[in-house]
Amino acid sequence: MNQPPNRSAPLPAYRLSAWALPSGAIWLLGLIGLWLLVGGCQLSTQKKAFRIGFSQRTQTDNWRKTMQESMNRELSFTPEVEFIVKDAGGRSDQQVRQIQELIDQQVDLLIVSPNAAQPITPVVEKAYQQGIPVIVVDRRTASDQYTAYVGADNVEVGRTAGIYAHALLKGAGNVVEIGESPGSSADMDRHRGFMEALRPHPGIRLVRKLDGDWDKRSFATALTKLLRGTPAIQLIFAQNDRTALKAHRVCQQLGMGNQVKIIGVDGLPGKNEGIELVDQRILDATVLYPTGGKEAIRTALAILNKQPFKRENRLPITLIDSTNVRIMKLQNEKVIEQQSDIERQIRQISDLNQTYTSQKTTLYITLGSLIVAILLGVWALYLFRSKQAAYHTLEQQNEEILTQKNQIEVVSQQARLATEEKLRFYSYISHEFNTPLSLILTPTEDLLAKRTVAPHDLKSSLLLVQKNAYRLLRLVDQMLDLRKTDAGKLRLRASEQDLVAFVRDIVSDFQRKAEKKRIDLQLLTTQSAQLTWFDAEKLDKVLFNLLSNAFKYTPKGGFIHVRLDSDGSQVRIQVEDNGEGMTPEEKDHAFDLFFSGTQPYNLAKGLGLALSMEFIELHRGTIDVASQQGRGTTFTILLPLGCAHLDESERVNTATRHRTLVETDDEEELLPVLSQPGKQVGTLLVIEDNDDLRTFLTNRLGTEFDIIAEKDAEQGWERALETIPDLVISDIMLPGSIDGLQLTQRIKADLRTSHIPVILLTAKGQMEQRIEGARAGADAYITKPFNTTYLLETLRTTLANRQKLQQRFASDLLPQLGNRNEKKFLNELTALIERHLGDPSFGVEMLSREMGLSRVQLYRKVQALLDMNVMDYLTEIRLKKAKYLLRETNKPIAEIAEETGFNSPAYFTTFFKQHTKRTPSEYRKSPVSA
Repeated sequence: MNQPPNRSAPLPAYRLSAWALPSGAIWLLGLIGLWLLVGGCQLSTQKKAFRIGFSQRTQTDNWRKTMQESMNRELSFTPEVEFIVKDAGGRSDQQVRQIQELIDQQVDLLIVSPNAAQPITPVVEKAYQQGIPVIVVDRRTASDQYTAYVGADNVEVGRTAGIYAHALLKGAGNVVEIGESPGSSADMDRHRGFMEALRPHPGIRLVRKLDGDWDKRSFATALTKLLRGTPAIQLIFAQNDRTALKAHRVCQQLGMGNQVKIIGVDGLPGKNEGIELVDQRILDATVLYPTGGKEAIRTALAILNKQPFKRENRLPITLIDSTNVRIMKLQNEKVIEQQSDIERQIRQISDLNQTYTSQKTTLYITLGSLIVAILLGVWALYLFRSKQAAYHTLEQQNEEILTQKNQIEVVSQQARLATEEKLRFYSYISHEFNTPLSLILTPTEDLLAKRTVAPHDLKSSLLLVQKNAYRLLRLVDQMLDLRKTDAGKLRLRASEQDLVAFVRDIVSDFQRKAEKKRIDLQLLTTQSAQLTWFDAEKLDKVLFNLLSNAFKYTPKGGFIHVRLDSDGSQVRIQVEDNGEGMTPEEKDHAFDLFFSGTQPYNLAKGLGLALSMEFIELHRGTIDVASQQGRGTTFTILLPLGCAHLDESERVNTATRHRTLVETDDEEELLPVLSQPGKQVGTLLVIEDNDDLRTFLTNRLGTEFDIIAEKDAEQGWERALETIPDLVISDIMLPGSIDGLQLTQRIKADLRTSHIPVILLTAKGQMEQRIEGARAGADAYITKPFNTTYLLETLRTTLANRQKLQQRFASDLLPQLGNRNEKKFLNELTALIERHLGDPSFGVEMLSREMGLSRVQLYRKVQALLDMNVMDYLTEIRLKKAKYLLRETNKPIAEIAEETGFNSPAYFTTFFKQHTKRTPSEYRKSPVSA
């Protein structure tokens, strides 16, 4: 019979493994789960590092909104900062309460845009005294107890408006000023600057100053009365563009819209803002008054991160009128578009980082599950096989996660590279625009500064301005075309035309330039005509770019041949030259927008070739390049014949071609400017690769200096060694193997040239680049576009400081202070002279050989340091040695004469008396020897 089960027998082993795990393992599993949970939570949270409070006087006007938008954009790069904004609504008492609230919240830093100076000064001082850094923006308080100030100089704003008012009225007229809110620092400072500018011109009279719209009051009635009264008002200066627009409407209501000139302040982009009002001729001008939002945030972050910062941050201002409003408008539109692209990239990168964080958390959880599975496998051996399958599954999942992580990292790297390329492209745009802008602004400022201008100088300056305006316009057009291609909005407008006549017409446009450079330019074709469907305007730009590049890299006496033939199905155009050619790497990337190879980046070339490929591909054609370094380059264009490859919308009946301006004097050699009689300023070496700017500097500075001009650093270095100039002006970005910074370092390191001051004149204006220039040893750093008067004053001051140094060296033959290389040179020179002092035959020839310098280099080096020639210096040392021996020893005069290098005691006595007015014996007997 069946036996009853023995309840005291042990349970099966699998039940023990599944249900009776030791308590230590359970605790270990719990700790692992808790660690994973805490780790996942830490990944998903991020504590704010700093809290910045911002007290805004009001946000009702666009200028204030623009300030806060620029702050928010700058803060988008530092998400760890919490930004607290308080709007006072234009009320000082409300602003005082809000600042106190921010102090109570213990913000790390306080930014204040004062409504009025006096009311908020006590609470700002209170924050400052409690150790909270305070940055005052736009308007000042009535105290200097703040950490930093960011804003434009309101006195300079008023002064700029007054100067332009004098120019508009030509020295005579009646003016009305409309101010800001009474009592604000901006109102008082702008009025003071305006009156300072008008004070030298008694013909211009300020009839009355009106207060702007404030405290429910309006200036419209008072302005209407003034305009209707006597004397007649010729100009209105409004301290902001909103007031200026309202003043214009008052003038229009009185029928005086075209009679009264109006100047505003702010210069914001957008509808009914300063730039648009100037562009529409509603305002005659507006003074660009930067908001300072970006600068305030950068200063705040520098303070919080304990980095160096400036206490007084003066923002630059400029005048916008009809001469530059279009450029400003285009630049603002481009900046807004670029900022939008950057923000979009930042959002994408943020999304990718969030995805990466999520995947990383999942990976940690998976690894934790794997560890749990291993522990369960140790304690439950019988589940090993089943758990092994689960482990294999988890491993596959882990590999998939790692693969996804790698893909995310690749996408993130691509986004970062794309952002870097865009930022680098924007820096190239700034550099390429600054040189033509310099050649537009600098001649214009020179003309405005002169009381009278000769017709020849006026025409020459205007031609230079026109040429560079066309160059700037062409760069802008190319950028707009490139933008259209990126947006897919560029359309082909092809028509059937004679391609042979079209190409011949373009080649003839370059004929004059070819004659000037003695280049053999020919169109080689056996066809009298070739009907082809093409867009004349786009093909004109392609051929213009190819021929321009060929002229740029083809030497004088070379050739440029344009070949045209067809095979019945397609037509071929070739542009061949025997110029410098390209390296294999440059050839492979010839049509890449951002590639420059071994040559300095050229925006016009990069845009031109990239657009050329886009235009040819629109024609369903191809463009290719064959090149060998030192043997020339050939560009080949293939275009299909017929019109079957074109859409109906791409065909037009009439052909249009915008003729591109060919610059014929880009490569003209710079003629040296002869020194004018009586000049005693010095020799100036100018190193600048842009021919126009080099010619302008030569002509403008040639009235005060002997000019030596070179276009690259290698030739500049050779000329510096050859001539030992008094000053060197150099660009930073130069063709060749060395740039301006390397040239500066070489000049300062070489014993022959270390005393020469170097001034860097460049479009690179960032603080990091200025620091690099200072580290290289530059004596001054001037950015383009530059003011000629400032450049001249810098040159004069540098030379004056050099003369002071000469006087100091001359007063003490071995001074304790001074440049280390110059002190070393003088030590070696003096020691060498003293070593050969007793040799009567020792002179300049032997001295120059011993020093390792040529006779000319030694003379110029000593003259530059001591303001005396070598022989005078040798005489000074001999005389000093003779005085010492006469005063401190009892040696006979004949022996002293021999020790100091004199052939006879009689000659020594004559020499000594000529220089001291006493004989050696009289000098020795005198009680006080000089």
